[in-house]
Amino acid sequence: MPNYKIERNEKYHTGVLIGFGVLLVFLVLLPFWGDKSTMRLATEMAGYLALAVMWNLLAGYAGVMSIGQQAFVGVGGYTVFTLAGLWGVPLIPSILLAGLVAGLLAIPVGLILFRLNGAYFAIGSWVMAEIFLLLTAQSDYLGAGSGMSFPTAVAKSFGNSTERAALFWWIALAIVIAALLIAYLWLRSSRGLALTAMRDDEVAASGLGVNVMRNKLQVFLVASAVAGLVGAILFLGKLRISPTSAYDVNEWTANIIFIVVIGGLGRLEGAVVGTIIFFLLRGFLADFGSYYLIILGLIAIITMLKMPQGVWGLIYDKTQIELFPLKRKIVS
Repeated sequence: MPNYKIERNEKYHTGVLIGFGVLLVFLVLLPFWGDKSTMRLATEMAGYLALAVMWNLLAGYAGVMSIGQQAFVGVGGYTVFTLAGLWGVPLIPSILLAGLVAGLLAIPVGLILFRLNGAYFAIGSWVMAEIFLLLTAQSDYLGAGSGMSFPTAVAKSFGNSTERAALFWWIALAIVIAALLIAYLWLRSSRGLALTAMRDDEVAASGLGVNVMRNKLQVFLVASAVAGLVGAILFLGKLRISPTSAYDVNEWTANIIFIVVIGGLGRLEGAVVGTIIFFLLRGFLADFGSYYLIILGLIAIITMLKMPQGVWGLIYDKTQIELFPLKRKIVS
């Protein structure tokens, strides 16, 4: 009887690790060679990448098509403004608590939404986010519909504008690294196999012993907590938050879906490539006004028709290179 074993494609593993190490040093030292605007752009890119990684984990691997993750971005933003701005809680604990609050809030929300399936779940998640927006807009303590600004005195305690940009960049870098590590280690484990089994067929996965509800809640909780952290750091960088910006479906969900679809749904590398492409397109199309979203939509449609596996899927087919080795194969 032949002896079979499972292997992963780690042919370029050492080179990839060295490349990641060099890139990490380069990014950590960004405040020493980049200006304030560069750091702010890098912080925004890191936030979008973290959101894309988590949405890819939700939809691309677990089959959870949430279009309401902007709810937790907004919760994170308002939590950090309340804790650090209004109550005087130190910055780092405030950001961590923003993620914790968003994650804990995802539990009751998930228990309700996961009673729905398919398109009903997607619509339900969007409606949930709109409810969060309406509730926030009715709160005078949070500035109601006009929102709130971060107190200048508190902001100055974090340093001048350049020092704040550097601090927020380092925090955003830590968040995106944590998001990538969580997704990678999760997908390398048996729980990763459970997620893909659920995505392909929930009934069959349940019949094989996968606790579908528990796994959905776990991945939803983690993705929501990361969204809360991202919302906290990005709105701190702006020093201003409002219900319409905090719970903006175009900004925090449509753009993230575009990133994942362009880069490659169900591929961690796809989130990285998609984020780079999105920001390049945003820079080139900035002068097109309202046609900007139309052009992005056309690009997404063409990509889905011509490259259903995304840009990274095309790269992988040509090179067989994996930056994050996840594919398993059986060899004798």
